[in-house]
Amino acid sequence: MFQFKKFTVQQDRCAMKIGTDGVLLGAWTPITNNPISILDIGTGTGIIALMLAQRTNAEQIDALEIDEEAYEQSVDNFENSPWSDRLFCFHAGLDEFIDEPEDEYDLIISNPPFYSEDYKTESAKRDLARFQDAMPFEDLIEAADLLLSENGIFSVIIPFKEEAPFLAITKEYELYPIQITRVKGTPTTEIKRSLLAFSRKENVDFPIDELIIETARHIYTPEYVELTTDFYLKM
Repeated sequence: MFQFKKFTVQQDRCAMKIGTDGVLLGAWTPITNNPISILDIGTGTGIIALMLAQRTNAEQIDALEIDEEAYEQSVDNFENSPWSDRLFCFHAGLDEFIDEPEDEYDLIISNPPFYSEDYKTESAKRDLARFQDAMPFEDLIEAADLLLSENGIFSVIIPFKEEAPFLAITKEYELYPIQITRVKGTPTTEIKRSLLAFSRKENVDFPIDELIIETARHIYTPEYVELTTDFYLKM
């Protein structure tokens, strides 16, 4: 169980547990367009959808999860949250979901599976949750292009080394960056993650910055504290 300030997340049935990536994305994602409808692709425990329920007044927050046990767990987490009337999870893969699209979304958000290395673990469930072949970036971007409303925002967290190819694909689909934040664990470590937000409108002058999580073990930077203070109990 993971206790946040305003909700609780059970994660015993999920292959992928709550990690910094999901919390970062849920807290960082721009909501400047005041989204009415939100889609979380590959929701896992439901953590990101729950964070967006806390941060926004969106009337419709849909989540998508292909793994049956993770799907059931996210449904329980949604039902036990203060925002159960606004949260709904579909048990489906992305390809099924976009086959007959019924809605457009003002915010599409995803912490996608992204290990494209050649090795696999002993756990097929963890592999499905973790490996890029479960949801290739191009499929994710194509879905975002199909489902994003005219003034919508598409937001992801990916490995920094994948940033350039990801930006090349989004450009092909005429999705343009509006904000990029590169994440480092400490001041001396290399950049590990890229937080990327896109819209349909090309913006030449958009902010690119860097976020450092901690200066020493459990000594968090003011920027990281400010970003996550509405969620973590001890921030």
